[in-house]
Amino acid sequence: MKYSEFQYILSGDRLERYLLACDNDTRKTMTLYRLNLNLSQEVFTLLSCFEVAIRNAIDRVLTERFGNNWLRDAVLDGGMFDVASCRDSAKIIKKAYHRLLRDGSYSHPKLLAEMEFGVWKYMFAKPQYRAVGRSLLAIFPNKPRSSAENKYNNSFIFNELDGINILRNRIAHHEPICFARRLSKIETSYILNAHQTLHKLFMWMGIDSNSLLYGLDHVQQVCSKINKLKR
Repeated sequence: MKYSEFQYILSGDRLERYLLACDNDTRKTMTLYRLNLNLSQEVFTLLSCFEVAIRNAIDRVLTERFGNNWLRDAVLDGGMFDVASCRDSAKIIKKAYHRLLRDGSYSHPKLLAEMEFGVWKYMFAKPQYRAVGRSLLAIFPNKPRSSAENKYNNSFIFNELDGINILRNRIAHHEPICFARRLSKIETSYILNAHQTLHKLFMWMGIDSNSLLYGLDHVQQVCSKINKLKR
């Protein structure tokens, strides 16, 4: 495809950052854009696996503690999230629950599947973490012990998940992930660091990420291809 056609379809504004990063080399620009899409696909695959894994791990702990419908029960009158400090989480859960109820299709697994990643992230925020009985660090049996210098507590986990959530949203909104922050410069260190974080959290959960993601994880290879386009 000619660059003029490529630009007409995708828009000059969208391609401007890629073009600047490639010194106005239009062929290289098209290559970088396609590699960014490839990288986004690869990363999103890993994020999807991680989201399902952490959701299910949280569900196992809280089902054992509060019963088979704990998520629904949490937002009913007098439920553990029926408090001002957990209002935002409760609002999201209630909305999904009432929609399933109207459709006559409520089940606990369906309600779990309706939750966005942010709900699981906020399970480690102070109000929600306290509300569920400070029990969720149990899903990370291989997590390092905290020390005076490094606190591997719920706040640490929240911050790690927040970074993952930001990356997930960037990809979902078709933002490029092959550039240095706020610059038109090719840079993949952000993604490689996120990739390392995902594997670390899998390991802390007692999951062999290399086996789980066998044949799926090509993030480092795609980053290598992108880095070859640097000036």
